[in-house]
Amino acid sequence: MYMAATAFDVLADPTRRRILDLLREAPRPVGELVERLGVSQPGTSKHLRVLREAGLVEVRPDGRRRLYALRPEGHGELERWLAPYRRMWRQGPAALEEHLDTKE
Repeated sequence: MYMAATAFDVLADPTRRRILDLLREAPRPVGELVERLGVSQPGTSKHLRVLREAGLVEVRPDGRRRLYALRPEGHGELERWLAPYRRMWRQGPAALEEHLDTKE
């Protein structure tokens, strides 16, 4: 039985994280991603498909090419997981140290 990958599963791959970093700067066509990543076109397309299926990126036609862009609403799972850590970080290093001490 196939189980859908979580955002964390998808982001375990460093190439996919690099794609998201590049798309954070600006939407990009596949050809530009291939060039910037140094990964083959088929390899880049496979990574983009995984990111798209996870809801992290979207694709839209732009003339004869397809532009990939971040899909901010798709990052909700990550945001929810990070929220408690962000609150802790805002409280300062002492709160982080206290939190880490309670985990031992």
